[in-house]
Amino acid sequence: MNPGVVYAFAAFAIWGLFPIYFKALHSIGAVEMLAHRMAWSMLFLLIVMTVRRQWKWLGPVLRDKRLLARFAASAVLLSANWGIYIWAVNDGRIVEASLGYFINPLVNVLFGMAFLHERLRPVQWLAVTIAAAGVAWLTWVNGAPPWISLALALTFGGYGLLRKTASLGALEGLTLETMLLCPVALLYLFFLNSHGGSGFEHASTGVKLLLAAAGPVTAVPLLLFAAGARRIPLSMLGLIQYITPTLQLLIGVVIYQEFFGHDQLIGYGAIWTALAIYSIEGVVRARGPRAKA
Repeated sequence: MNPGVVYAFAAFAIWGLFPIYFKALHSIGAVEMLAHRMAWSMLFLLIVMTVRRQWKWLGPVLRDKRLLARFAASAVLLSANWGIYIWAVNDGRIVEASLGYFINPLVNVLFGMAFLHERLRPVQWLAVTIAAAGVAWLTWVNGAPPWISLALALTFGGYGLLRKTASLGALEGLTLETMLLCPVALLYLFFLNSHGGSGFEHASTGVKLLLAAAGPVTAVPLLLFAAGARRIPLSMLGLIQYITPTLQLLIGVVIYQEFFGHDQLIGYGAIWTALAIYSIEGVVRARGPRAKA
């Protein structure tokens, strides 16, 4: 088996298991959990970058104000995405959160059209239309739009758009983002601790260790993803990515007994159909040039 497939599969599987990890930290508030994730991620990434001796990029980046501003914006979107997801998991909305990552590829297509002037092919328009119908159905049956799903898809889509237009590797970019976020996170944690509101202070040793593990939990799948992305075609990577929301959906329904009825199946079914159309079209289009060669 291609090692790239193994790396990519492992990365998306780890991301898919995130609900179990964050559920285990339910005694910690969502914002405090987010702050710890920022702080421990930065510490772990600093160690990784030092061991790998990958610091040559930092000087030029710090001198580029436009690039710094772009990464400050991507850091804000990333923290919003992390925070919404952590809150959703611990509020019993894992199923709704999984929908956000199912529709994210289609949001990326729309963002590419709106901001990068990419043209949508007819099949892509069909996929987007079917997905929009699925979201509209869920809005109608629930009496409100799936705000968590949309917020996760939009924040991650915006994050991906900013990162796509920034010339910095995935690991270096995440290191810079956590460096920008960490001062705010540390100030918040200091404020909590000084006012007696820190969940970490009163948590069990197991919970403290799990919080500290947020660094490797965040960075390791990213390293695996980067290793996989270098070794396999983008079309294959695009198919493997659905492991993450699929696992999250199954965890929400099977392990945590979240509701998933007939109405939800119709809405999700429309979105899955849209994703199938979008993915098959992408694979066929990617194989076309190789077939002609």
